Amino acid sequence: MLDLLGHSDEARIGEIARQAASRSAGADSERRFRDLLQALPAAIYTTDAEGRITFFNQACIDFAGRTPEAGAMWCVTWKLYLPDGTPLPHDECPMAIALKQNRPVRDVEAVAERPDGSRICFMPYPTPLRDERGRLVGAVNMLVDITARKQAEQRMMLLAYEVDHRSNNLLAVTQAMLRLTKAETAAEFQAAFQGRLSALANVQRLFSASRWTGASLKTIVEDELRPYAGGDGERISITGDDIRLPATLAQSIAVAVHELATNAAKYGSLSTPSGRLEIRWETNGAEPLVLHWSERGGPRVDEPPTRKGFGIGAVDGIIRTLRGRVTRWWKPEGLVCELSFPEA
Repeated sequence: MLDLLGHSDEARIGEIARQAASRSAGADSERRFRDLLQALPAAIYTTDAEGRITFFNQACIDFAGRTPEAGAMWCVTWKLYLPDGTPLPHDECPMAIALKQNRPVRDVEAVAERPDGSRICFMPYPTPLRDERGRLVGAVNMLVDITARKQAEQRMMLLAYEVDHRSNNLLAVTQAMLRLTKAETAAEFQAAFQGRLSALANVQRLFSASRWTGASLKTIVEDELRPYAGGDGERISITGDDIRLPATLAQSIAVAVHELATNAAKYGSLSTPSGRLEIRWETNGAEPLVLHWSERGGPRVDEPPTRKGFGIGAVDGIIRTLRGRVTRWWKPEGLVCELSFPEA
């Protein structure tokens, strides 16, 4: 049959065959390209030159929390915002800018809101697509979720602020202790001041161990009183539910308990083998935190001490800075003290 065809007919048939083969190869190439985009974990979609969405992968659906409608314009997301929360119209989004200005858009951030109200911080990478003559035929965009990174940055900022605030607070407490510490000799001063610094250091250690979520009141009290507990553990009674304390309150209670324990070891119930100490705390509506300190079995107390040293003055001063209250009763069997704090 081919013998009946002229050379021109053969040429046309050959050209038709080549075009069909080219279209088939192009279709295969496009199919492989789409399969590749579907396999990628990144959200990727394409548009035509007018901004109509022509393709999106499964990662786009997961990213947007919805399946974009056919012929949707500019972006697969439901709502868009700038990083400061200002609404961003879709026709002003990075993809729209890339198509309208025929240029890639880089180094911008945006926030996408899903239909369920959840939000994602992301960076878009819209890039124009051109044919062999350089004419704009569409664009491709990749949406990179940076929510975890932004949350980490926010945590770092909060941590830096917390460290700065905590450092200033700690320096203020240290300066107050230095100013109020009284001693007859340099050695006595060093011993007294070092003990108070150790109480503060223990609180910082507790905050570090809890990743700065709070310091345990029970642990603070147990740590300060452990050196005086004795072998049987019955010399000191500690009662109360565990409470997480913020930094300022934890530091103040640590110093107060340290001073009360030091004075009890020098002059009160912890200065004799028969002495006993009971410490307990409770919370109620009137005072969120009330700590009770009760000594017995030590040297008899006939009258309140006349000398007001750091152990009394500093505790009073520190508690007052928290708008708290200190009440003491000098009973014959020993000191009874109550520390009330308006905010636990």
